[in-house]
Amino acid sequence: METKGTDEVENLKSKFMSAWHNVKYSWALKSKTAFSRNSPVFLLGKCYHFKAVDDESPSESCTAEALDDDIVTGNVDGFRKDFTSRVWLTYREEFPALPGSTITSDCGWGCTLRAGQMILAQALLLHILGRDWTWSEALTLEPLDTETWTSSAARRLVATLEASIQGERAQVTQPMCAAQGGAEEADSYLQEAYHRTVVSWFGDAPSAQLGIHRLVQLGMTSGKRAGDWYGPAVVAHILRKAVDEAVDVMLKGICVYVAQDCTVYSADVIDSHSGRTGNHSDPQGLNSGAAPDSRAVIILIPVRLGGEKINPEYLSFVKSILSLEDCIGIIGGKPKQAYYFVGFQDDSLIYMDPHYCQSFVDVSTSDFPLQSFHCPSPKKMPFSKMDPSCTIGFYSKNVEHYERISNELSKILQPSSKEKYPAFTFMKGHGKDYELSVAVEQREWPFIRDTRKAGTTSGDFVLL
Repeated sequence: METKGTDEVENLKSKFMSAWHNVKYSWALKSKTAFSRNSPVFLLGKCYHFKAVDDESPSESCTAEALDDDIVTGNVDGFRKDFTSRVWLTYREEFPALPGSTITSDCGWGCTLRAGQMILAQALLLHILGRDWTWSEALTLEPLDTETWTSSAARRLVATLEASIQGERAQVTQPMCAAQGGAEEADSYLQEAYHRTVVSWFGDAPSAQLGIHRLVQLGMTSGKRAGDWYGPAVVAHILRKAVDEAVDVMLKGICVYVAQDCTVYSADVIDSHSGRTGNHSDPQGLNSGAAPDSRAVIILIPVRLGGEKINPEYLSFVKSILSLEDCIGIIGGKPKQAYYFVGFQDDSLIYMDPHYCQSFVDVSTSDFPLQSFHCPSPKKMPFSKMDPSCTIGFYSKNVEHYERISNELSKILQPSSKEKYPAFTFMKGHGKDYELSVAVEQREWPFIRDTRKAGTTSGDFVLL
C-alpha cells in the first residue's frame, strides 16, 4: 500500500509540474524578429535577398503584415516557405510516460533532444526529398501570436489537471507505414506521404523509432534519465544509436557518424558509406560485401568554439558552415537553452526554438495534423550569445560527395591568426589507428555552465 501511495504522489507531482511548464512555455513571447532589407539571409546553404520597391530609405522598417503586400519583393516568400518547411520539434505534454519514469512531458529539460531531432529530421528530408522540397501548405500557417498561445495554454492547464483525476491516456498504436518507392519519381501526393512518414518517425510514443521515448531509452545506457539535461555531444551519439537500430526499411539507407575529439576520420566515414561500421548487426565491421556507396551518412561533429564564452573569431567560420548546401544545421544554443541553428543574417544566427509546450499528437493516424510540426516564425540571436559547445551536422550522399565536402571544409577550416586552432580537422585512416580507447560519449564537453538564464522568445519577423 505504501509503494502504491508513493507512486500516486509521484504521478500527481509529475502532472502538476507538467501543468506549470505548459503555462510557462506557452507565455514566452516577444516582439517580431527583425530582418534587414540590405543584407542577404542564408538558410541551410540557400541565400535569400529582401528588398523594398522604390525604397529611398533602406533603414525604414515595415511590419510583418507588409510581407503579404506588394511593398516587399525579392525572395521573401521563398525564404518563408523554405524556413516553414523545416520540421519543427518542440516540447510536448501528455504523451505516454517516458522509460523508467512517470514523466509525461519534456518541458524544461528536453530542448537539446528536440534540437537533435530537428537536425536529424532535416538530414532525412534532404536524403528522401532533396533540398529543394518545400511543404505545399507552408505559407498558409498563421504566425504565432499571444492570443493563440495564451488560450491554448489555458486549455492545456485545465486538461492536464482533469487528467490527474481521471487517469492516464491510452497507449498509442503503431505509427503509419513508411512510403515505398523513389523520392525522385514521387509526385506531390507521394512527396506528402514521405513528408508525413519522416514526421511520424519523431512521434512522442514508444513505438516511434526516432521519438523522444526511444532517445531517452538509449540515453539510459550513458547514465542519462528522463528529466536530465542532455548536452549536444551526448545527443549526437544517441542519434547515432537510434538510426543504427531503426527497423524501417527507409532508414536502412542512411547512418550517422559522430566525429571523435573534433576529428573526422575519413576512412571511418567511407566505411559508413559502405556499411562497414561495426554496428550492432556487424560488431567487427566485417561486412566486406557491401556496395561502396550503399548508404548515405549524416556527419555530426561536436566542437567547442571558445572557453567559457564563444570566441568571436569563429563568427566567420560559423557563417561559412551555414552557407554550405550540405550543412544540415547546428545543435547549439545559449547557456541552459538549446536551439537548432539553421542560418544567419549579418552577425545574428537564425534558429528554430524548441521551447514551446504543445499538445501530444498521435502520428499513428494517416491524416494526423502537421501544423504543429512546422514553425512560421523564424527567430534570431546575436552570435556573441551563442554557447561555445555545439554539434555541427552535414549530409553526405556517397563517397564522392564526402570527398567534395571534406575539400570544401578543409578550406574553411584554415584558422586565422587569432583563432590559432581550427574548430575540427580531417584525418586519413580510421580512428582506431590512433588508439582512441575512451568512449567519446563519456567525454562530452559541458554544454551548460552554472549560470542560470531563463526565458525564451518567439514571434515572426519584420524587415528593417
